[in-house]
Amino acid sequence: MDLLKRFIENWNKRQFADKQQTVLLAVSGGSDSMAMSHLFLKAGLSFSIAHCNFQLRGEEADKDEQLVRDWCFDNNIVFHHVRFDTKEKMEEWGKGVQETARILRYEWLENLRKEQGYSHIVTAHHANDNVETLLMNLFKGTGIAGLHGIPVVNERIIRPLLFAQKKDIASYIAKHNIPYRDDASNATDNYLRNAVRHHIVPVVEEWFKDGVQQVNESINRFSEAEILYRKAVDRELKRLIEKRGNDYYIPVRKLIKTEPLSTICYELLQPFGFTALQVTPVLNLLTAETGKRVESQTHHIIRNRDFLIITAKQFNATDFIQIDSVPCSIHAGKHQFVFSADDDNKHIPSDNNIAHIDIEKLSFPLILRRWKTGDYFYPLGMGMKKKKLSKLFIDNKVPLHEKEHVWVLESDKRIVWVAGMRLDERFKVKETTQNVLVVKKTDA
Repeated sequence: MDLLKRFIENWNKRQFADKQQTVLLAVSGGSDSMAMSHLFLKAGLSFSIAHCNFQLRGEEADKDEQLVRDWCFDNNIVFHHVRFDTKEKMEEWGKGVQETARILRYEWLENLRKEQGYSHIVTAHHANDNVETLLMNLFKGTGIAGLHGIPVVNERIIRPLLFAQKKDIASYIAKHNIPYRDDASNATDNYLRNAVRHHIVPVVEEWFKDGVQQVNESINRFSEAEILYRKAVDRELKRLIEKRGNDYYIPVRKLIKTEPLSTICYELLQPFGFTALQVTPVLNLLTAETGKRVESQTHHIIRNRDFLIITAKQFNATDFIQIDSVPCSIHAGKHQFVFSADDDNKHIPSDNNIAHIDIEKLSFPLILRRWKTGDYFYPLGMGMKKKKLSKLFIDNKVPLHEKEHVWVLESDKRIVWVAGMRLDERFKVKETTQNVLVVKKTDA
């Protein structure tokens, strides 16, 4: 069947957009996107075209832009274009050329879609792109989620050519004499996708006549299987993981009895930045002693008694805050501290997150800081017996991940309050106290 007929049939079957809606085609000037433009034109669909010039190939990139511009002019199609200083953004963001270009492209397309009222963004990904994506995901170890390839619809992005193979598009281009330009970088192996395209897919096609088609049909089946898989996994995750505050608790005994253990472990941890390669180290925590941990870029997972505890790392947190006067409100780590004065509140609060302190015994400025090894104080009610904070944590069975978030209030190098735990005996209010400092700690 002619590609145009298949395209129209697929468009109507999928019902990507209403006929009265106008979509925005992302067109580079290459053969795939130019063929897509021609198909939309011949199918009588309402569309406009958007072109990005990343200014990475000098005059060649300008010629790509001119080709698309001329085609739009000749066919009375609305043409949108933008030029990016991609190299500058690469330096600013610290990202590679492909990732930088992708971010710039999709952000601009989405903003343009919203501003101009287009219903969808359309890209020219085809069946061969789908196979390449699946192979790369398979080799990277992304699990079943990576086997569904490129989604046909992803929110406001649609890909109506995923049913067509590259050879179908090449034949259509030749038959209709459609102008296009080749990007010379596509002929190199500088990028992973190119290497897969040039060296792996051709071998597949040599040994399997309908290999690309068969893989795409398998991708469709994988997508349907993933729906069932996801439902089963979600049931297991709800059974295994409990959120307590900002942290997540996984009971070790319950996890050990779960099957298939490695798969469930990967699904539990993947949302927190852990990779497939870290599953084994995490499984080792199931038989490890308290205190052992594994880290991702964003989280810790810590063995603490009968639980694995997932907690977020703290980034750019100020560990030393000076307090010159009260009242004031301080954000410290994942906590909020509110300081106020009260001349008529001399009782000892029952809530450990509230401290009543004799102001006359304080020396300003006060210091709010994270606890450190070697810290000690004189716990309220212990008759001026000195105690190290490390021993206090052991006695109170404070989990390791929570120790990282303990702050102390300090006056003249003396600990006044271990926030959320205990006041120092030396700073308690008495009947003779004239003014009281009230400090309240809450989660930010």
